Amino acid sequence: MHDIESQTMRKVLRRFVPLLIICFVVSFLDRVNVGFAALTMSKDLGFSSTVFGLGSGLFFIGYFFFEVPSNLALERIGARRWIARIMLTWGVLSAANAFVVGERSFYLVRILLGMAEAGFFPGVILFMTWWIPASYRGRVIGAFMAAMPFASVIGGPISGWLLGTNGVLGLKGWQLLFVTEALPSLALAVVVLKMLRDRPADAEWLDEDERRWLAQRLDADGRAASAVTEKGFWNIAKRPMVMVLAAAYFGIVGSNFGLSFFLPQIVHAFKLSFVQTGFVTAIPFAVGGFGMMWWGRRSDRRDERRFHLLLPMGLAVTGLAGSTFAPWPPLELALLCVGCFGVYSTLPVFWSTVSRLLSPAVAAVGFAVINSLANLSGFAAPYLIGAIKDATGSTAGGLQAIAAYGCLTFVLLAGIGRYEATHGARLRAGGKRVVGVGEAGG
Repeated sequence: MHDIESQTMRKVLRRFVPLLIICFVVSFLDRVNVGFAALTMSKDLGFSSTVFGLGSGLFFIGYFFFEVPSNLALERIGARRWIARIMLTWGVLSAANAFVVGERSFYLVRILLGMAEAGFFPGVILFMTWWIPASYRGRVIGAFMAAMPFASVIGGPISGWLLGTNGVLGLKGWQLLFVTEALPSLALAVVVLKMLRDRPADAEWLDEDERRWLAQRLDADGRAASAVTEKGFWNIAKRPMVMVLAAAYFGIVGSNFGLSFFLPQIVHAFKLSFVQTGFVTAIPFAVGGFGMMWWGRRSDRRDERRFHLLLPMGLAVTGLAGSTFAPWPPLELALLCVGCFGVYSTLPVFWSTVSRLLSPAVAAVGFAVINSLANLSGFAAPYLIGAIKDATGSTAGGLQAIAAYGCLTFVLLAGIGRYEATHGARLRAGGKRVVGVGEAGG
């Protein structure tokens, strides 16, 4: 059995994980590259920090309203075709950022981009529950979500260089940035259509005994997805545990996007060139990326979630708040690295915990509800930071506000981690999940 497990998982992980990571790198870069573009775009178009923060955050309004319908469509149509569709439309709309001419067109394109990308992240998490056994999921989700910081590691230097290429193809640097960084998603849509398969039964590249082993293992984990009715949706959406998970994730996501959209401006204030800003901005995200992969594996190896949720969240609060009081740039950068490590290391452990608390009947909608509600912080955090920056001339107050909500997030994660630990033995034994329709929580 060990040989079957090793060879099956080797094939599954090699086929899907690198491709999905690359897709998420492109997705996240297309989402946050507006943070780099703002270094010249805001001046060219006359945007205040409030306008920039609002426009950046409006992405998540479109995302919010279309996330659950998108995830339900993925379950009905299949991951292969639906994820390819998502990537195609977000590529087109990401490039459209290059042609905005004022506040209204900026707001419109950001909303439409959010609508186009809605469902990608929770859809991939759901896809993983169809393919990845629970004992592998923490490390796989960690590697997948490392795409977020590594998108900034890769995109930072590239974006900084593109900003200085005014005049190429008649475009300004920020326009060329949007067009160039949208192209990979269009190409990857074709690759996704060719490579993904909706279920293990469709995997012609697995032997019969490998397909059988994988199906049995997933069934034992209780992760085989089931269709969700409209009545089931409302039952799921109002569950107290789902709301608690969404509230906790709201704080994690808010910290993430507050950094992602404004870190280029924070670093550029160190009096660096665009290219230097790109490379220095990559440092905190690199720390966060390596941290989340290591921390996710550590949580899997020890089969422990609570401590692995609380320590990084505590570091996130400490790093973000502490950076605003740092008297000189190297110390500020070091504390931002601590904050990035904390924020990104919390993410894979959180989603691994969620996947153990939601029943198969809840998974498709549950993931999307949690993600879409929490991603509203992607609207709130940039707008808050931008408004406070216009009022005070500094991003410090905005980062302090995000860190304050992080304290509440810490308390929520403590309760979630304790709940998972209390019911862990039953979950690992494949017993009834704690938040299924008609189960605990309502």
